[in-house]
Amino acid sequence: MKLKITHETRYSYDTPVQALVQSLRLTPSVYEGQRVGDWQISVSGGQRGAAFRDGAGDWIEGWTVRGPVEVVTVTIDGLVETRDTAGVLRGHREWVNPLVYLRDTPATRPDDALRALARSVEGEDALDLAHKLCAAVNQAIEYRPGVTEAATSAAQALELGQGVCQDHAHALIACARVRNLPARYVSGYLHSREDGEPHDAAHAWAEIHVGSLGWVGFDAANACCPDDRYVRLGSGLDAQDAAPVRGMAFGQGVEALAVRVHVEEVPPGPGQAQAQSQGQGESPSQDQAQWQDQQSGQRQQ
Repeated sequence: MKLKITHETRYSYDTPVQALVQSLRLTPSVYEGQRVGDWQISVSGGQRGAAFRDGAGDWIEGWTVRGPVEVVTVTIDGLVETRDTAGVLRGHREWVNPLVYLRDTPATRPDDALRALARSVEGEDALDLAHKLCAAVNQAIEYRPGVTEAATSAAQALELGQGVCQDHAHALIACARVRNLPARYVSGYLHSREDGEPHDAAHAWAEIHVGSLGWVGFDAANACCPDDRYVRLGSGLDAQDAAPVRGMAFGQGVEALAVRVHVEEVPPGPGQAQAQSQGQGESPSQDQAQWQDQQSGQRQQ
């Protein structure tokens, strides 16, 4: 499947700020399931700095804006060809030991209820257990935008019994770690419209390390493994660690953040077969407010 992605993040300040520095994790991952055809990142008034691939295999770009400015816009426009690998992150080069992802964070720290949920299922092997944990989280937390916020922990979302994909991912990560399965948070995009029209499509899911298969994606919000509708950007211990945008700015201005993300399918050319997807019907995308908060607004000094 060929997907066209447009992603715009707009920072507005009530008084000018300067010396703005950003770290962007906004370039799709390199692995067998996706190939980047064209990908352009721009920052209004910005200058591109150092870029590198980190130990988790994510591409990081640094940008600076001298200022003073009242508005900064980060724009992504690109094409990605995706292929269904049944969620397996095959061909992805990284150097971080998977055992690092057994470490808890405030967002994923389990309480008694999460531990009980994690131990409520058994699997024939690690992969089967991961699938059953994904299904258990899907049943325990109903998808409902507007109930939780960016700072909501996995334990709090489970207590509420409601949340968005960030909450499903955090809860699944917590449960997997309880069962001694390394797990991490993934940010990206999801094309969920069968009619091919553009739509808000920021999304998040989890990856669980299952022995010889390595990292396998699990989307507990949709009770499935990522397929060719998904575009993977980057990963981390939790949503904050995997934030697409991080930064800081000097000044006293109050920041306002607006995010617009659209994904649309590009029809196949002559002789190209239409890619198949695993899911049925429309899938929920991440609550827009939480996606905005996840992008770690510029910390001011």
